[in-house]
Amino acid sequence: MCKSLLLLCLPFLLFSGCVRGETPKKVSLSQKTVEAPAEEISYPPQDTLWFGFDLRLGPKEDFRIYIPLLKYLENETGRRFRIKFSEKYEDTVEDLGKGVTQFAAVGALSFVIGEAKYGIKYLVSGVNKEGDATYHSIIFTKPKSAIRDLKDLKGKCFAFGAKMSTQGHLIPRKMLEDDGITLNELGKYLYTGSHFDTVKSVLNGECDAGGIQDVLAKKLESEGKITILKISGPYPNSLIAYNNAVDGKTVEAVRAALLAFEPMGKHKDMLADWDKTEMPLGFTKVNELELEKVKALARGYGLLVR
Repeated sequence: MCKSLLLLCLPFLLFSGCVRGETPKKVSLSQKTVEAPAEEISYPPQDTLWFGFDLRLGPKEDFRIYIPLLKYLENETGRRFRIKFSEKYEDTVEDLGKGVTQFAAVGALSFVIGEAKYGIKYLVSGVNKEGDATYHSIIFTKPKSAIRDLKDLKGKCFAFGAKMSTQGHLIPRKMLEDDGITLNELGKYLYTGSHFDTVKSVLNGECDAGGIQDVLAKKLESEGKITILKISGPYPNSLIAYNNAVDGKTVEAVRAALLAFEPMGKHKDMLADWDKTEMPLGFTKVNELELEKVKALARGYGLLVR
């Protein structure tokens, strides 16, 4: 994927890369899919607000989830929104910090790193199915595995998600250490880049176990596709963050719209797969004290400079 991509290419281009000299295509936010009719090809106006996101499931799946949300924000705020795709968590944070994007859905670890490096700010926090602004990480293995406990992972291969992922790296690493297993005591470990890729790595036999987000893990367990070994304690949920140069009026309009968002209520029918996100019940105010837990872990692992 070309890093300079600012307009969304058609779905097949997500996997084949952009061709130099082609005309970028925009996605209509009125659709729930990522397809864009040829007649909609155009460049967006200069006042467009760009929205990024940490890759969770996969490009196509994540586009399906976020496009209806941006349509909702357009309706509520009168602003124009478009998606900016980044393959890496680091790029999502850098784009937000440098003003390439104005808003982004990021995990707590991505946020605290972006806050320290670029001065990005938080807007709202996601709310889980229990009504809390928290989520959990889950360490899993494949069905019928001989591994029954985290202590069995000593000398084995472990799959993390992205290095800047809270649920895919930071929390699973803490969970392993709580059971007496440091990275040096693993036989091997790798960073897959996304929760889906972590699942594939384990199910394909590349690694013995992995760490992923709780929503995906519980769904896969219910389908008999994975075995959950351990569930973490609660950590601050994903956030919507913004670049500190965004004007206050726009920030408050977007904040108000997100706090009024009812994905299980009056806005449910306009959404696609929102229940697969870490914020199935919408958004609430951010708990700064809870973020300190993430900052402390990030400092301890050398992921946060200050």
